[in-house]
Amino acid sequence: MTRAQAQVTGQELAQAAVAGAESAELERLEVPTVYRAAHLRKDDVGTFDQHDQDKDVRRTLHVGEVPMPEPAEDEVLIAVMASAINYNTVWSATFEPVPTFAFLERFGRTDPRHDLPTHVLGSDAAGVIVRTGRAVRRWRAGDRVVTSPAYVDGEDPAGQQDGMLAADLRAWGFETNFGGLADFAVVKATQLLPKPRHLTWEEAACNMLCASTAYRMLVGERGARMKQGDVVLLWGATGGLGGYGVQLVRNGGGIPVGVVSSREKADLLRRMGCPYVIDRSQFEDLSDEKGWRRLGAEVRRLVGEDPAIVFEHTGRETFGASVYVARRGGSVVTCGSSSGYDHTYDNRHLWMKLKRIIGSHGANYQECHEVNRLISLGLIHPTLSAVYPLERTGEAARAVQLNRHVGKVGVLALAPGEGLGVEDHALRERIGEDRLRLFRTAP
Repeated sequence: MTRAQAQVTGQELAQAAVAGAESAELERLEVPTVYRAAHLRKDDVGTFDQHDQDKDVRRTLHVGEVPMPEPAEDEVLIAVMASAINYNTVWSATFEPVPTFAFLERFGRTDPRHDLPTHVLGSDAAGVIVRTGRAVRRWRAGDRVVTSPAYVDGEDPAGQQDGMLAADLRAWGFETNFGGLADFAVVKATQLLPKPRHLTWEEAACNMLCASTAYRMLVGERGARMKQGDVVLLWGATGGLGGYGVQLVRNGGGIPVGVVSSREKADLLRRMGCPYVIDRSQFEDLSDEKGWRRLGAEVRRLVGEDPAIVFEHTGRETFGASVYVARRGGSVVTCGSSSGYDHTYDNRHLWMKLKRIIGSHGANYQECHEVNRLISLGLIHPTLSAVYPLERTGEAARAVQLNRHVGKVGVLALAPGEGLGVEDHALRERIGEDRLRLFRTAP
């Protein structure tokens, strides 16, 4: 078969997946030799230097054809209907803290497929399985799925206790190739979960990375283990992580105190049902104890006590304040550092008041299953605020880079438009469009 013939047949495969074709038909159609994807080019490493004040991701994010990989025995090939932007896409496109091609080169020593001059990004996806490897038992072509982001080798003994402890853990679409910002994606079978039937493709695609990360941080056995009545301070409470964190705190009987950066975000937070809101613009200087004290006093004014848990992911700008405001014996649980990795805090407030800092990274397969169950039951809702077509992935990532968004930013791949993919209309009606589309109505 010629390359042109393979491309035509690939279009047929994509169209069949969009149309909901049966397993036999999907398996009959040929897989294309190339596919459309948002990707980086190795030749672009070095585009930015240390003097660039604005490392605009639109300069390095390309959308075009890349070679189609062959799935391994324990992997599946997905026709991607929709994906989403996560902050790791911004890091990737700015080549910080290191170029992701270093990850691919290291991975390529054991799996040469990934070490390519192009890196297909994206750690979220919703779509239809079109091929399964020989070792895949629980899934078949035609299944509608969402993906979890942890790419784990099941032969590592530590992974049997907790996949996030495995030495070879990788973030799919960040530390691996063939991610979700594309028309097709390759994932391990142990990344697959059933697509929530009441959600559209773009709503289903935006949840798993952030929702599962927030679940592990707040609820999971290896996180802060929130209990009823715990006061939880959440930075960026209307962001990709915070929007799910607030929902999990409310559902679990905790008391959320959300921190946001504008009046509009404060209004959205109240409409989410968060009873206590702090406008961060009132505390612009959080670099020393004077600012920390003002923040702590505001939390006590609102709820009468210090936070049992501080939900941290912003990093350098807020970490000192987080350690300070957590109550005696309380916890700061952190999963990232979007404002910088180099943290400064007063360690006396940690050791003398018996506080804990808990590092949390992603979520294991069981935790992802638990979150997906909550979403499928209609107990956790999408935080999708905007949707871009795949060809405008650079613009979508730019919006996240500049914090011009709330919640999650979605990307349509093969789905021909928004609003498609819903199977359980009755559940959707019971939940209500107002709740499911709350973030879409945010200014």
